[in-house]
Amino acid sequence: MVSISPVPSALVPLDSDAASRISAPNYDEFQGDHEVFALIQSRPDCVLRITMAHCDVDDFDERLDDGSPEALELAKENFDVLVASDDTRVMSNLLWVYEIVSPRRLDVRQMGLGGFGQTNEIRTDDNPGGVIVRNEGIRPEKAEGRARLIQATNSYIGTVNCAVRDREGQLLNALESYADAREPNYTALDEAGNTHRVWLVTKTNDVERFTQLLAEEPLAYVADGNHRSAAAAALKKEHFLAVFFPTDRLHLEPYNRLVEDVGLRAEVLLERLKKAFTIKPLGALPTYRPDHVHTIGLYTAGTWYELTPQSHTFDAANAAESIDADIVQRHVFDAALGMTDARDARLNFVGGNKDSAYLKARVDAGEYAFAISFAPVTMDQFIAVCEQNRFMPPKSTWFDPKIRSGLVMALL
Repeated sequence: MVSISPVPSALVPLDSDAASRISAPNYDEFQGDHEVFALIQSRPDCVLRITMAHCDVDDFDERLDDGSPEALELAKENFDVLVASDDTRVMSNLLWVYEIVSPRRLDVRQMGLGGFGQTNEIRTDDNPGGVIVRNEGIRPEKAEGRARLIQATNSYIGTVNCAVRDREGQLLNALESYADAREPNYTALDEAGNTHRVWLVTKTNDVERFTQLLAEEPLAYVADGNHRSAAAAALKKEHFLAVFFPTDRLHLEPYNRLVEDVGLRAEVLLERLKKAFTIKPLGALPTYRPDHVHTIGLYTAGTWYELTPQSHTFDAANAAESIDADIVQRHVFDAALGMTDARDARLNFVGGNKDSAYLKARVDAGEYAFAISFAPVTMDQFIAVCEQNRFMPPKSTWFDPKIRSGLVMALL
């Protein structure tokens, strides 16, 4: 049984205009501080001034150290300003219905139920019966960074994306019926053209109905925000801010790779890869995105190559080992390049908000020597990994569109 409870004290935008100005991408959707700084400069009211306060400076070269006492103090000051602003209001005991519509999938309404998930339901080694299943391992330093921000602001701003099977479609039907019967409280358009709509749910009978519907789900899978939930648990909080989405409305994009020059010529790399892959040259294509799993794109020295893993490269019965990112880590980075640590600083993980033309441009500019382009992980693969109680390979799932920070925040 998966639990959800209303947020006792929620900070929300006053209207759609305020929601558009306040809301922002999550802190982990950027390729670096330059992108964060630029967005804060163009949208000075957005919550990045809190979640990435070290970039809230007049001059990029004067930015603070991320997570430093100075940055955390600035985050607190900025959050206090937001709470006192005419653009926000505080509401009590609410859930919310959340809809995201992507311009790439206009006929699909990604509907979810927002509220408090329970930290004592997260599955861990100490709690193997937990019904909220994480999809990746936790890096303590990342969880600690999120925990310090929670402590500094005494709030939850980032939201965890949890997926539920909703096999009978009852939750999705209830969410759509609720939304169709009334206007949203506010709407925001994000940088990629995704439309975010929020309906605040405060009536007792509606809250109870949605709570009961979610309680019929045997499991939830953390699709995005593992470290946000881990931060709340580390602080001994009973809850974390979450939205629960039925899996059949979720969508995945590739999580690609850029690799710095490791002193290996392209022809030597290709020769080494023949041990694990069938290699097909594709030529100087402007872009290449594989259209199905177990087909991988490699770009180097002006040419795209299609890599097909040979049968011995993975155990098909092992859902995690069958993920293309894991195959590449073991047979490209580990075996061919000697980069055995997935956190090697020479690896750059590129989220699904950047396409393979972006990868090619970075290699052509001489910033990187190689690029890897994946097909998206499928929902079936993602769920199989969770249900085998394994972890996804690092940086292998990019759920898109993503939950927007700042549309509902929790005051603790």
